[in-house]
Amino acid sequence: MSGSTTVKVSKQTARKLASLQRSLKTKTLDETVDLLVRQHRKELLKEAFGIDRRSKVKSFKEETDRDDEAGR
Repeated sequence: MSGSTTVKVSKQTARKLASLQRSLKTKTLDETVDLLVRQHRKELLKEAFGIDRRSKVKSFKEETDRDDEAGR
């Protein structure tokens, strides 16, 4: 760790982080928070560039393109 800072959290949040630390088997709270941040970033990237879970993107149909070329 190159440097450190203090982050003020409630006692309840500190307990939740400690519990999460144990379940994730991380050595420090810093590792726990870092893991959470990386997981969150990964999920955001999946939403932006991953599988279209909401079927907003229509599938590509090669036949449609061939029909367009044949009509020219």
